[in-house]
Amino acid sequence: MKAQHSARGPLVICLLTLSACTQAPLSPAPQITLQECQAVTRCTLPAMAPTTNGQLDDALHMVKAAWAQCAAKVDMIFDCQTRSAHDAAPTHAAATHD
Repeated sequence: MKAQHSARGPLVICLLTLSACTQAPLSPAPQITLQECQAVTRCTLPAMAPTTNGQLDDALHMVKAAWAQCAAKVDMIFDCQTRSAHDAAPTHAAATHD
């Protein structure tokens, strides 16, 4: 009669030794900081030295475009700061609730 080989014995011993292991503590999650609004920067205009009426007209259009771009950026930052201030301000009901 042939003896049957069983892998259960070594498997049980292996599992019993692993039961003493504990899971390592989790590392703390990284702290997330949000800067909601872009920082305000100075508006700059392109340097120009027009010498003809055509160049002067082109310079006028470039300056108007630069001012429009700057105004749009300032408006966007202002709107963001207004929303942030509104969201951060406690509501009257929450402030009076004990």
